[in-house]
Amino acid sequence: MSTIGINLSIDVSKLDKSRLYKGAKGTYANLTVFIDSNPDQYGKNGGVKEQATKDERDQKVKMPFVGNATIFWSDNPDFQQARVEQAQEPATDEFDDSIPF
Repeated sequence: MSTIGINLSIDVSKLDKSRLYKGAKGTYANLTVFIDSNPDQYGKNGGVKEQATKDERDQKVKMPFVGNATIFWSDNPDFQQARVEQAQEPATDEFDDSIPF
């Protein structure tokens, strides 16, 4: 089994406040993280949504997207090699000197 490190970025203003609950040590939100080992065009490996209840899953309710996930570390050598190869790919976009900034 591999170990990975994941950074999450959550837009808390998108959280449904009625889903927050009080626990013994604070206020909590149940979230679901979707991870893909291949990053998207923005370098993100996945997304974060609010966790659906069983009834919501049964009714196929689409939960709100509230953030992004990025894998920053893994002890899996295959994953590490893929990250190195991706970082070494040359950029295909050429610089446009006509942009004023």
